[in-house]
Amino acid sequence: MRSLPLRRAYYRLRNHVKGSAADASSLYDIWHHTFFSPTEQIRDLEFLVVDTETSALTTQEGELLSIGWVVIKDSAVDLGSSQHHLLQVEESVGQSAVIHQLRDCELENGISPEAMMRMFLQQVRGRILVFHHADLDMAFLDQLSLQCFGMPLLLPYIDTLQVEKRRLLHKHQAIEKGALRLASCRHRYNLPDYPAHNALMDALATAELLLAQCVGKGRDVRLRDLY
Repeated sequence: MRSLPLRRAYYRLRNHVKGSAADASSLYDIWHHTFFSPTEQIRDLEFLVVDTETSALTTQEGELLSIGWVVIKDSAVDLGSSQHHLLQVEESVGQSAVIHQLRDCELENGISPEAMMRMFLQQVRGRILVFHHADLDMAFLDQLSLQCFGMPLLLPYIDTLQVEKRRLLHKHQAIEKGALRLASCRHRYNLPDYPAHNALMDALATAELLLAQCVGKGRDVRLRDLY
């Protein structure tokens, strides 16, 4: 996270030199409102917990099909903030439909990736992103950000998978195959089973996991304890 200011400065300069036609002003505004001190207490922050469904595991092979998000504020999940969006895609979902149950006919009525990114930026303003297995979600979101704004998102985020991995390693526990899956992580905190592979449901599940992880760390949890 420490490199974010430098990377943002690089892309600002690059876009200025190239005279990029991409409208980056909305992303610049988000950058201005997403500076957080590592010493800030979790209870004083808001989080946007996000999950996505994709047609493949890499941006080279697939597209973003759906996205779900929910806000955590005052150390609680704000169910009224939850949103779930299907996206228009250029290619068929193919065999990936077996996993996420999204069909081409349903995505035909989805919103454009550009419209989704505008809504996403409105929601993330002043909040910290949260994912479970952030690398996958961020790769697809960064790809859309490059298309829309000429640069990646470059936003701070917390990965509940990595939080749990560090906890297990600190306790000298062996990390077995599948131990860091969302459902497996939730089981260790006695959280209930939820249906998987729905973006909104997984976002809610991740939000609950983050709150459980914070409780497990004790009182006065600070942002640096989760990065």
